[in-house]
Amino acid sequence: MTDEKLQKVLARSGLGSRREMERWIEAGRIVVNGQVATLGDRVSVRDEVEVDGQAQKMVFDRDSERRVLIYNKPLGEVATRHDPEGRPTVFDHLPPLKQGRWIAVGRLDINTSGLLLFTTDGELANNLMHPSANIDREYAVRILGDVDEAMIARLKKGVLLDDGMARFTDVQFFNGEGANKWYHVCIMEGRNREVRRLWESQEVQVSRLKRVRYGPFFLPSEVKAGHWKELSQKEINMLSSMMDMKQKHNKPLSVKEKDAAERRAKRQKTRRSVGPKRSER
Repeated sequence: MTDEKLQKVLARSGLGSRREMERWIEAGRIVVNGQVATLGDRVSVRDEVEVDGQAQKMVFDRDSERRVLIYNKPLGEVATRHDPEGRPTVFDHLPPLKQGRWIAVGRLDINTSGLLLFTTDGELANNLMHPSANIDREYAVRILGDVDEAMIARLKKGVLLDDGMARFTDVQFFNGEGANKWYHVCIMEGRNREVRRLWESQEVQVSRLKRVRYGPFFLPSEVKAGHWKELSQKEINMLSSMMDMKQKHNKPLSVKEKDAAERRAKRQKTRRSVGPKRSER
Protein backbone atom coordinates (compact mmCIF):
# COMPACT_ATOMS: atom_id res chain seq x y z
CA MET A 1 0.00 0.00 0.00
CA THR A 2 1.38 3.41 -1.01
CA ASP A 3 2.35 5.73 1.82
CA GLU A 4 3.19 9.44 1.80
CA LYS A 5 5.09 11.93 3.91
CA LEU A 6 3.00 12.96 6.90
CA GLN A 7 3.43 16.71 6.44
CA LYS A 8 2.39 16.45 2.79
CA VAL A 9 -0.82 14.60 3.67
CA LEU A 10 -1.62 17.08 6.46
CA ALA A 11 -1.17 20.00 4.07
CA ARG A 12 -3.31 18.40 1.37
CA SER A 13 -6.00 17.81 3.97
CA GLY A 14 -6.25 21.58 4.45
CA LEU A 15 -4.68 21.93 7.89
CA GLY A 16 -1.98 24.38 6.79
CA SER A 17 1.11 24.76 4.64
CA ARG A 18 3.67 21.97 4.51
CA ARG A 19 6.19 24.05 6.47
CA GLU A 20 3.57 24.83 9.10
CA MET A 21 2.75 21.11 9.38
CA GLU A 22 6.45 20.39 9.91
CA ARG A 23 6.44 22.85 12.82
CA TRP A 24 3.36 21.16 14.26
CA ILE A 25 5.10 17.78 14.06
CA GLU A 26 8.21 19.17 15.78
CA ALA A 27 5.98 20.67 18.49
CA GLY A 28 4.46 17.25 19.20
CA ARG A 29 0.95 18.22 18.12
CA ILE A 30 0.55 15.29 15.71
CA VAL A 31 -0.09 11.71 16.87
CA VAL A 32 -0.13 8.71 14.52
CA ASN A 33 -1.57 5.42 15.77
CA GLY A 34 -1.19 6.58 19.37
CA GLN A 35 2.46 7.66 19.00
CA VAL A 36 3.75 11.22 18.81
CA ALA A 37 4.86 11.77 15.22
CA THR A 38 8.34 12.83 14.17
CA LEU A 39 9.66 14.46 11.01
CA GLY A 40 10.21 11.82 8.36
CA ASP A 41 7.19 9.72 9.33
CA ARG A 42 5.05 8.37 6.51
CA VAL A 43 1.37 7.45 6.65
CA SER A 44 -1.11 5.44 4.62
CA VAL A 45 -4.90 5.13 4.57
CA ARG A 46 -4.70 2.53 7.37
CA ASP A 47 -3.16 4.96 9.84
CA GLU A 48 -5.10 7.02 12.39
CA VAL A 49 -3.96 10.63 12.69
CA GLU A 50 -4.80 13.05 15.52
CA VAL A 51 -4.06 16.77 15.70
CA ASP A 52 -4.16 18.32 19.19
CA GLY A 53 -6.03 15.26 20.42
CA GLN A 54 -8.71 15.38 17.71
CA ALA A 55 -9.01 12.65 15.07
CA GLN A 56 -8.54 13.98 11.54
CA LYS A 57 -9.67 12.57 8.21
CA MET A 58 -6.67 12.55 5.93
CA VAL A 59 -6.89 13.18 2.17
CA PHE A 60 -4.41 11.02 0.24
CA ASP A 61 -3.22 11.67 -3.27
CA ARG A 62 -5.19 8.81 -4.83
CA ASP A 63 -8.48 10.17 -3.45
CA SER A 64 -7.90 13.90 -3.67
CA GLU A 65 -9.47 16.30 -6.13
CA ARG A 66 -8.03 19.59 -7.30
CA ARG A 67 -10.94 22.00 -7.38
CA VAL A 68 -10.50 25.77 -7.57
CA LEU A 69 -12.93 28.64 -7.00
CA ILE A 70 -12.77 32.33 -7.82
CA TYR A 71 -14.61 34.31 -5.15
CA ASN A 72 -15.47 38.01 -5.16
CA LYS A 73 -15.06 39.00 -1.51
CA PRO A 74 -17.35 41.80 -0.31
CA LEU A 75 -16.32 44.38 2.26
CA GLY A 76 -16.87 43.31 5.85
CA GLU A 77 -15.98 39.63 5.55
CA VAL A 78 -12.88 38.33 7.31
CA ALA A 79 -10.52 35.86 5.61
CA THR A 80 -10.48 33.29 8.40
CA ARG A 81 -12.37 30.05 8.89
CA HIS A 82 -13.72 30.92 12.34
CA ASP A 83 -13.86 34.45 13.74
CA PRO A 84 -13.91 34.82 17.57
CA GLU A 85 -15.91 38.06 17.19
CA GLY A 86 -18.62 36.29 15.21
CA ARG A 87 -18.16 38.33 12.05
CA PRO A 88 -19.07 36.86 8.65
CA THR A 89 -16.21 35.01 6.96
CA VAL A 90 -15.25 34.32 3.37
CA PHE A 91 -16.05 30.62 3.95
CA ASP A 92 -19.70 31.15 4.91
CA HIS A 93 -21.20 30.95 1.42
CA LEU A 94 -18.87 28.57 -0.44
CA PRO A 95 -20.34 25.36 -1.92
CA PRO A 96 -20.17 22.29 0.37
CA LEU A 97 -17.67 19.49 -0.19
CA LYS A 98 -17.99 15.74 0.21
CA GLN A 99 -14.38 15.47 1.36
CA GLY A 100 -11.60 17.83 2.38
CA ARG A 101 -12.24 21.55 2.75
CA TRP A 102 -11.78 24.81 0.93
CA ILE A 103 -8.40 26.47 1.51
CA ALA A 104 -7.98 30.20 0.91
CA VAL A 105 -5.04 31.22 -1.27
CA GLY A 106 -3.73 34.25 0.58
CA ARG A 107 -5.81 36.73 2.52
CA LEU A 108 -7.64 40.02 2.13
CA ASP A 109 -8.29 42.25 5.13
CA ILE A 110 -11.82 43.12 6.22
CA ASN A 111 -11.83 46.44 4.32
CA THR A 112 -10.45 45.02 1.07
CA SER A 113 -12.74 43.47 -1.53
CA GLY A 114 -12.19 41.49 -4.68
CA LEU A 115 -10.62 38.31 -5.93
CA LEU A 116 -9.84 35.40 -3.63
CA LEU A 117 -8.87 31.96 -4.86
CA PHE A 118 -9.94 28.82 -2.99
CA THR A 119 -8.80 25.27 -3.63
CA THR A 120 -9.28 21.83 -2.13
CA ASP A 121 -5.59 21.03 -2.75
CA GLY A 122 -3.35 22.12 0.12
CA GLU A 123 -0.20 21.57 -1.93
CA LEU A 124 -1.52 23.80 -4.72
CA ALA A 125 -2.47 26.51 -2.21
CA ASN A 126 0.99 26.37 -0.67
CA ASN A 127 2.67 26.60 -4.08
CA LEU A 128 0.53 29.56 -5.15
CA MET A 129 1.41 31.51 -1.99
CA HIS A 130 5.11 30.64 -1.82
CA PRO A 131 7.43 33.58 -2.69
CA SER A 132 9.41 31.39 -5.09
CA ALA A 133 6.36 31.18 -7.36
CA ASN A 134 6.79 34.88 -8.25
CA ILE A 135 3.05 35.38 -8.70
CA ASP A 136 1.93 38.99 -8.91
CA ARG A 137 -1.26 40.44 -7.50
CA GLU A 138 -3.04 43.40 -9.09
CA TYR A 139 -5.19 45.83 -7.13
CA ALA A 140 -7.49 48.69 -8.06
CA VAL A 141 -6.95 51.41 -5.47
CA ARG A 142 -8.71 54.74 -4.94
CA ILE A 143 -6.45 57.23 -3.22
CA LEU A 144 -6.97 60.64 -1.65
CA GLY A 145 -3.99 62.92 -2.21
CA ASP A 146 -1.66 64.28 -4.83
CA VAL A 147 0.47 61.81 -6.79
CA ASP A 148 3.36 62.85 -9.02
CA GLU A 149 5.93 60.98 -11.10
CA ALA A 150 8.57 61.23 -8.37
CA MET A 151 6.25 59.49 -5.89
CA ILE A 152 5.47 56.72 -8.36
CA ALA A 153 9.20 56.27 -8.99
CA ARG A 154 9.84 55.90 -5.23
CA LEU A 155 7.03 53.37 -4.87
CA LYS A 156 8.43 51.30 -7.74
CA LYS A 157 12.03 51.54 -6.57
CA GLY A 158 11.24 50.50 -2.98
CA VAL A 159 10.18 51.96 0.36
CA LEU A 160 11.38 50.86 3.80
CA LEU A 161 8.38 49.72 5.87
CA ASP A 162 8.31 48.37 9.42
CA ASP A 163 8.82 44.81 8.13
CA GLY A 164 11.43 45.58 5.45
CA MET A 165 11.65 46.93 1.93
CA ALA A 166 8.54 46.80 -0.24
CA ARG A 167 7.63 48.09 -3.66
CA PHE A 168 5.09 48.04 -6.44
CA THR A 169 6.25 46.30 -9.61
CA ASP A 170 3.88 48.51 -11.59
CA VAL A 171 1.74 51.62 -10.99
CA GLN A 172 -0.73 52.82 -13.62
CA PHE A 173 -3.20 55.71 -13.47
CA PHE A 174 -6.70 54.39 -14.21
CA ASN A 175 -9.17 57.27 -13.98
CA GLY A 176 -10.57 60.03 -11.79
CA GLU A 177 -10.34 63.78 -11.35
CA GLY A 178 -9.71 66.08 -8.41
CA ALA A 179 -8.61 64.63 -5.08
CA ASN A 180 -9.90 61.07 -5.63
CA LYS A 181 -8.11 59.05 -8.29
CA TRP A 182 -7.99 55.38 -9.19
CA TYR A 183 -4.72 53.56 -9.82
CA HIS A 184 -3.89 49.95 -10.62
CA VAL A 185 -0.85 48.59 -8.80
CA CYS A 186 0.94 45.23 -8.77
CA ILE A 187 2.90 43.56 -5.98
CA MET A 188 4.75 40.24 -5.81
CA GLU A 189 4.19 39.58 -2.10
CA GLY A 190 1.18 39.31 0.16
CA ARG A 191 2.33 41.00 3.35
CA ASN A 192 -0.26 42.38 5.76
CA ARG A 193 -1.80 45.63 4.43
CA GLU A 194 1.16 46.04 2.09
CA VAL A 195 -0.65 48.08 -0.59
CA ARG A 196 -2.15 50.45 1.97
CA ARG A 197 1.13 50.87 3.84
CA LEU A 198 3.06 51.66 0.67
CA TRP A 199 0.70 54.48 -0.25
CA GLU A 200 0.53 55.71 3.34
CA SER A 201 4.34 55.93 3.42
CA GLN A 202 3.92 58.74 0.86
CA GLU A 203 1.23 60.46 3.00
CA VAL A 204 -1.49 59.35 0.60
CA GLN A 205 -4.71 57.88 2.01
CA VAL A 206 -6.33 54.76 0.53
CA SER A 207 -10.13 55.01 0.51
CA ARG A 208 -10.98 51.91 -1.56
CA LEU A 209 -8.99 48.77 -2.32
CA LYS A 210 -10.00 45.83 -4.50
CA ARG A 211 -7.93 42.92 -5.78
CA VAL A 212 -8.67 42.34 -9.47
CA ARG A 213 -6.08 39.73 -10.42
CA TYR A 214 -4.04 36.92 -8.85
CA GLY A 215 -1.41 35.62 -11.24
CA PRO A 216 -3.14 34.60 -14.51
CA PHE A 217 -6.65 34.88 -13.05
CA PHE A 218 -8.66 38.09 -13.41
CA LEU A 219 -11.87 38.76 -11.48
CA PRO A 220 -14.59 37.97 -14.06
CA SER A 221 -17.19 40.69 -14.58
CA GLU A 222 -19.99 38.15 -14.18
CA VAL A 223 -18.80 37.17 -10.67
CA LYS A 224 -20.59 39.78 -8.57
CA ALA A 225 -19.60 40.68 -5.01
CA GLY A 226 -20.35 37.74 -2.72
CA HIS A 227 -20.48 35.27 -5.63
CA TRP A 228 -18.14 32.43 -6.59
CA LYS A 229 -17.33 30.60 -9.81
CA GLU A 230 -15.63 27.22 -10.10
CA LEU A 231 -12.81 26.84 -12.60
CA SER A 232 -13.17 24.34 -15.41
CA GLN A 233 -10.96 21.27 -15.72
CA LYS A 234 -9.13 23.00 -18.58
CA GLU A 235 -8.37 26.04 -16.42
CA ILE A 236 -7.20 23.83 -13.54
CA ASN A 237 -4.93 21.90 -15.91
CA MET A 238 -3.42 25.18 -17.09
CA LEU A 239 -2.82 26.25 -13.49
CA SER A 240 -1.27 22.87 -12.63
CA SER A 241 1.11 23.15 -15.58
CA MET A 242 2.05 26.70 -14.60
CA MET A 243 2.94 25.47 -11.10
CA ASP A 244 4.85 22.41 -12.47
CA MET A 245 2.40 20.07 -10.75
CA LYS A 246 1.07 16.75 -12.00
CA GLN A 247 -2.35 17.22 -13.51
CA LYS A 248 -5.39 15.71 -11.82
CA HIS A 249 -8.68 14.94 -13.46
CA ASN A 250 -11.61 15.36 -11.13
CA LYS A 251 -14.40 12.81 -11.17
CA PRO A 252 -17.24 14.11 -13.37
CA LEU A 253 -20.40 15.12 -11.54
CA SER A 254 -23.47 12.96 -11.87
CA VAL A 255 -26.57 14.50 -13.46
CA LYS A 256 -28.08 14.96 -9.99
CA GLU A 257 -24.91 16.56 -8.61
CA LYS A 258 -24.59 18.85 -11.63
CA ASP A 259 -28.19 20.03 -11.28
CA ALA A 260 -27.70 20.69 -7.57
CA ALA A 261 -24.51 22.68 -8.28
CA GLU A 262 -26.27 24.79 -10.90
CA ARG A 263 -29.18 25.53 -8.53
CA ARG A 264 -26.72 26.48 -5.79
CA ALA A 265 -24.88 28.85 -8.13
CA LYS A 266 -28.14 30.53 -9.19
CA ARG A 267 -29.14 31.10 -5.55
CA GLN A 268 -26.09 33.25 -4.84
CA LYS A 269 -26.86 36.74 -3.57
CA THR A 270 -24.87 39.85 -4.31
CA ARG A 271 -23.32 41.28 -1.11
CA ARG A 272 -21.18 44.34 -1.77
CA SER A 273 -20.81 45.06 1.92
CA VAL A 274 -21.51 42.86 4.93
CA GLY A 275 -22.47 44.33 8.31
CA PRO A 276 -21.72 47.82 9.65
CA LYS A 277 -18.56 49.60 8.68
CA ARG A 278 -15.66 48.80 10.96
CA SER A 279 -12.21 50.26 11.30
CA GLU A 280 -9.47 47.97 10.07
CA ARG A 281 -7.75 45.87 12.67
